[in-house]
Amino acid sequence: MHLLRLLLISALIGLTLSSPARALTLLRDPDIEHAMKQLAAPLLKAAGLSPTRVDILIIDDRNLNAFVVDRDHIFIHSGLLLKMDNAAMLQAVIAHEAAHIANGHLTRRTLNMRTARSAAGLGAALAAAAAIAAGAGEAAGAAAIGASNSAMRMFMSHTRAEENAADQSGLRFMANAGIDTQGAVAVMDIFRGQEALSRYRQDPYARTHPLSADRFRVVRRLADAYADKARAQPVHDYWFARAKGKLSAFQRSPKWTLTRAGESGYADIKLMRQAVAHHRRSQTNKAIRAMDQAIAQRPNDPFLQELKGQILMESRNFSAAVNAYGRAVNMAPDNALILGSYGRALMAQGQIGKAQQYLEKARALDGRDARVMRDLAAAYAKQGDKGMASLVTSERYAMMGRLEDAGLHAQRASDLLPRGSTGWRRAQDVLSAAKAAEKKRR
Repeated sequence: MHLLRLLLISALIGLTLSSPARALTLLRDPDIEHAMKQLAAPLLKAAGLSPTRVDILIIDDRNLNAFVVDRDHIFIHSGLLLKMDNAAMLQAVIAHEAAHIANGHLTRRTLNMRTARSAAGLGAALAAAAAIAAGAGEAAGAAAIGASNSAMRMFMSHTRAEENAADQSGLRFMANAGIDTQGAVAVMDIFRGQEALSRYRQDPYARTHPLSADRFRVVRRLADAYADKARAQPVHDYWFARAKGKLSAFQRSPKWTLTRAGESGYADIKLMRQAVAHHRRSQTNKAIRAMDQAIAQRPNDPFLQELKGQILMESRNFSAAVNAYGRAVNMAPDNALILGSYGRALMAQGQIGKAQQYLEKARALDGRDARVMRDLAAAYAKQGDKGMASLVTSERYAMMGRLEDAGLHAQRASDLLPRGSTGWRRAQDVLSAAKAAEKKRR
């Protein structure tokens, strides 16, 4: 599991920025993101959305919150995931956010954006990593935004009418997917009474998703009406337990994890959690033994191989890490996060040319990973290609909202790369964005 700090990125350009950009931290883990895909897929299909297009991303924040900012991303705080007791509860959150997308509630955000801009300098939609999902070319055209808490709430909050509509649609999506709608009641029960608290004591979810007693009663009545639609979902139960188990193993103390490692009832998850706890105690041999036992139970699971590679890599056993990551890549050749980790391990082992190939593929599949771009720039530099090293560095800075630094590296790349080449044109995109941002600062 890796933390990836990104700035909140604007999807639009040329807007006045009045406060420092705020950073968020995404938890990029291929195992957890795969689990989210498994849990979300039937709901997204029921909503008429594409499961391959909509990503569920986890924000490293203990607050209870979830939100959408465009049609392609649903963000869930790690605190909310850990608060959920079962798959149906987490799926209720996903269904609700998917309903906001499917029901067109994001259209109102454009109007809120304009109001918030004049009120507190919120220049554009919070697209976070979404603005760069299509690749570095679009990332180069992005500008970092800053926003006060009040402006962000103005932008992110939903009306009661939207919440009621999303409740009804989300419950329908759950029922159509055969998911127990009582999960939605359980989630809402967590937030009951929040509106009686002062705004500063409320969970962010309650502030942006207003909850009333009437709304709770309607949800409970609808959930009861759909009760006969629910059916057993063993695959969902497994992936929920795995995602929550892995996340908690990294975020809770090793002692806490070891005493609760087997609470899910799945032997491989128990072993995985034990491995993480041992690794965090620097007990590498114990961690690897636990991972090997888990892998023996699921020999075709690329994510267990990836975790073994991470443990070995962080223990500076680079050759063994390359082997583990290599096996993971063979099982999941199009997983950008695994490809990026493999490239990083190859770099550590000194296989620079091979590392570059895998890092380029990772960047092409997912342009949101600043670590991949950092490693790719290093690979180009080690091979003497200063022009491409500067270009990738400029695109990484642009993605992070550091457009002044991006412009400096883009100018260097422009001077070094053949005029008219693909790389040279990419450098011009970054330069244009940097110049536009500089013009707005004046």
